Amino acid sequence: MGATWDGKGVNFALFSAFATRVELCLFNADGTRELERIELPEYTDEIWHGYLPDAGPDVVYGYRVYGPYEPQRGHRFNPNKLLLDPYAKEIIGEIQWNPALFGYQLESEDDLTFDERDSAPFMPKARVANETFDRRNSNKPAVLWGHTILYEAHVKGFTQLHPDVSQHLRGTYAGLSEPKVIQYIKDLGVTSVELLPIHAFFDDDYLLDKGLRNYWGYNTLGFFAPTERYSASGKISEFKEMVTRFHEAGLEVILDVVYNHTAEGNERGPTLSFRGIDNHTYYMLMPDNPRYYINDTGTGNTFDLRHTRTIQLVMDSLRYWARDMQVDGFRFDLATVLGRETDGFNSAGLFMDAVGQDPTLSKVKLIAEPWDCGPGGYQVGGFPPGWAEWNDRFRDTVREYWKGDEGTLPKFASRLAGSSDLFNHRGRRPWASINFVTAHDGFTLNDVVSYNDKHNEANGEGNQDGNSNNQSWNCGVEGPTDDKNILDLRERQKRNLLATLLLSQGSPMILAGDEFGRSQNGNNNAYCQDNEISWLNWEKIDEAGKSLIDFTKRVIDLRDASHLLHNARFYTGEFDEETGTKDVTWLTPDATEMSEEQWDDPLALCMGILFDSRSAKHLTHLKGEPDVLLLITNSYNDVVMFTLPEVPGGKDWTLELDTNQNPTKSRTFKAGEQYEVTGRSLLLFSLLRPTPLKTMS
Repeated sequence: MGATWDGKGVNFALFSAFATRVELCLFNADGTRELERIELPEYTDEIWHGYLPDAGPDVVYGYRVYGPYEPQRGHRFNPNKLLLDPYAKEIIGEIQWNPALFGYQLESEDDLTFDERDSAPFMPKARVANETFDRRNSNKPAVLWGHTILYEAHVKGFTQLHPDVSQHLRGTYAGLSEPKVIQYIKDLGVTSVELLPIHAFFDDDYLLDKGLRNYWGYNTLGFFAPTERYSASGKISEFKEMVTRFHEAGLEVILDVVYNHTAEGNERGPTLSFRGIDNHTYYMLMPDNPRYYINDTGTGNTFDLRHTRTIQLVMDSLRYWARDMQVDGFRFDLATVLGRETDGFNSAGLFMDAVGQDPTLSKVKLIAEPWDCGPGGYQVGGFPPGWAEWNDRFRDTVREYWKGDEGTLPKFASRLAGSSDLFNHRGRRPWASINFVTAHDGFTLNDVVSYNDKHNEANGEGNQDGNSNNQSWNCGVEGPTDDKNILDLRERQKRNLLATLLLSQGSPMILAGDEFGRSQNGNNNAYCQDNEISWLNWEKIDEAGKSLIDFTKRVIDLRDASHLLHNARFYTGEFDEETGTKDVTWLTPDATEMSEEQWDDPLALCMGILFDSRSAKHLTHLKGEPDVLLLITNSYNDVVMFTLPEVPGGKDWTLELDTNQNPTKSRTFKAGEQYEVTGRSLLLFSLLRPTPLKTMS
């Protein structure tokens, strides 16, 4: 499928079940002038194809597809519209919005008319790619899920203001692969960089009219081509070089991908590719009136993963990125759509089964955003084994707890322990929960503790866009302030949120820039802000930001140092008769085990979590000395005196972390001693040289 160069010529192949004729259109190098039209001579198994001898890389082309224009039957063929190849590996140019892009007469009252204007002058074009590349024998890092720490970043936003990146490389794949950029990410301690969409996408006309752009990129049209706007060279080799350099540093590259819809919108949208190639196959249409689209994505259309050719397209795309481009995994936007069948979401549906048995894709990281806008669309915990899922309940509960909301302690405890209520089934492991407190969509970490309300006026939608339920708290003043007490509290709250994220069971994801307190000035929906609202400003990192970077590194080091903080199994809290221990014990401030009555107390906001690796349930995971940790959290607004518990076989406790202070050296405390836990703070203690129990060798 697509355009394939074999060294002597190029083979062109395009699927369309209902077309009557397909023309290959060749253009000059910059795509501004159509040179020739060649009818594809062969039609085999619903694939139109032909071989062009003596052609090679850099041939610029598009398609014109003939067939019925019958929207009432789901067919929207119009050969006046130049169409992008769905398998194009390089796409040049941007959409120039013009009425000619629409298959119907845009000036008419409906989409039933037929438009004869040529759209080619206003369309981007495909280009045959030269796919040769020397990877220097670099291997994929293959980071185990249990050790994975994700770092969500934007290719342009990460480097656009970076002082160590040359001006002409800023905002590009080449800029992101600069040695100092990669070294910063490596030194932070994360393992896997999750990039916002880089598949070819385009700006909506209504955004351009307001002087804005589609910054996030959730508007895909080309599932094989890296977007040209992030490329300094315009060649796919630049992206491959970026991945290679990340791999050489031991870092994984995860792509945020959008296979749930395309940039063509609803029945009133433009004809750019799929709609004009085979609308009836590629999109979910209303069964009783296929003129209209099912809109389970909220974007106007829904890609139809019930059809074998659509599944083939997505599978071919995923394999291409995993094999040829060597990426390490995928985060699927609105992933519930991928499992949608006629009767709703099915975790054992066609696409899920296809991925699960694929020898390549079953071995890469698969991350679902487990919801969409359709019926039954919320599916957190509902994806099959082998998948990880964004856990928005972790985000909401952790924010509620650190605000000090009453009655949140039981939920908070569950999220700390890996959300077993959601994921402990079918042999799934704690890593299946992708824990996050912030992401690209919503407030940054700084804004979670600085704003009660969203401030999205810059988006030009009257502050009506974005989620109003942010579970945020401004600590007393909305936005910037000079009040030292409020600033100190905000810094501590940032540390509390980051520490909770990194010390909880599951797979943590940090939003790039949160490690130094980046702000978007209260904008919680900056999807259209391709400017300093969204870009990371490296030269404005103050002393508090530098301190937060050091804190983040410290907590990641603590997480890495003990398997108890990224355990391979769910904790049970069951008593082990052999060793006389529990793998986890939930403690009150007086060091007694939490009772049902205390769990039900809405005013309970402080607890301790005692992890003990000496439980027989965890012997198979031990290396070296046994490990006992005590995690204390206090979201009450005042000091709580916490008694450090007596532990069989244990001696002194060592303070490893206190979000209220920055200790320069270790401090030890006796069991039974009381520790003054500051209001709204988190602490981590380790037990000094615990004695192995009777079943341990």
